Formats: sequence, C-alpha cells, structure tokens
Amino acid sequence: MTTPLRIALVVASTREGRFGPTVARWFQTVVTDRTDIELTVADLADADLPAHWTPDPAPPTRAFTDHLAAADAYVILTPEYNHSFPASLKQAIDITGHVWRRKPVGFVSYGGLSGGLRAVEQLRLVFAELHATTLRETVSFHQFPFDETGTPHDTHNADRAATTLLDDLLWWGHALRTARHNDKARSETT
Repeated sequence: MTTPLRIALVVASTREGRFGPTVARWFQTVVTDRTDIELTVADLADADLPAHWTPDPAPPTRAFTDHLAAADAYVILTPEYNHSFPASLKQAIDITGHVWRRKPVGFVSYGGLSGGLRAVEQLRLVFAELHATTLRETVSFHQFPFDETGTPHDTHNADRAATTLLDDLLWWGHALRTARHNDKARSETT
C-alpha cells in the first residue's frame, strides 16, 4: 500500500517528572525519515480524561477518542509501576474501548530491572479483550539508559529494535486496515 500507516504513539505516564516524554522524543526521531508512517502523539497528561466512562463525553474526551480512532495502529509507551502499567492508561483504554478493535498494538516500555515488560504482559490481556492484535516485538529500556540529551546509550540496538517493531506494526496495520475496509464494504452492500 502506498498510503502511510497512521500510528498513534500513546504516552501513558502522567506523573510529575515522568520519563515518558524523553522516550517519546527518541521514538519520534526513529520515525522521522519514514514516508510509510504518519505518527501522531496522544499524551495522556494532556488528555483531560474523566474519572469514568460517560455516554455523552465532554469535548476534550471526544477529541482524544477521535484522535485515537483515526489511527490504523498504536504504539503504547508505558512505564512499569508496581509490576503493572499506570492507572491513567487503564482509564484511557476503558474510556476509548471501541477504537482499538481490530487494530495492531505495539509496545515501548521502560523502568527498573524488567524494563517495563511486566506491564506489557498485562496489557496484552487487556487488549485481547478489546479484539486488538498485540505484537510480539517490543522495545524495552531497563534502568533508564538515556544520556542527558535524551539519547539511548546504545543507540544502534535501540533504533534497530524500534525499526523491527515498526516494520511488524506496518505489516499488521496494513493487513488489518484492508480487512476492516473489506468488512465495511461487504456490510454496505448487504
């Protein structure tokens, strides 16, 4: 396909002094020269989401949901808090539940010795319930291995892992976008 895949990078942490924006900036630089990807950022710290789902969401919640719905695929950028993912991410997933359906989800994680991988494993269960396809390939940063300029200490391997993730996300993203389009076309003719 020649149409770029629309990927939303979801920055999950909302804590003061969070590390997520550093990782997000690095990830955006990996995508910069790719013409096959249109990357947008959905930062939960800016989302102004309500504490619970409502049938008539406020305009900021509607705008955030529409932003996610426009994406063909997602990259969840998550820290690991207490062997899991942040509550802010669970809230966002629950409030926007329908947007993830039949779309691929990749992960970039960070934190502690596990590099956020325990958070990713739990997120796979949540996204399976939403009929999303999670990718095996992940990018994981253990012990915050970035220098003061926001560059990973091992740039070569970090960039290579991100490229592998993105290439896999492109494959699944195009396949599922085509399948969703075909399903929609079939339902319109019946």
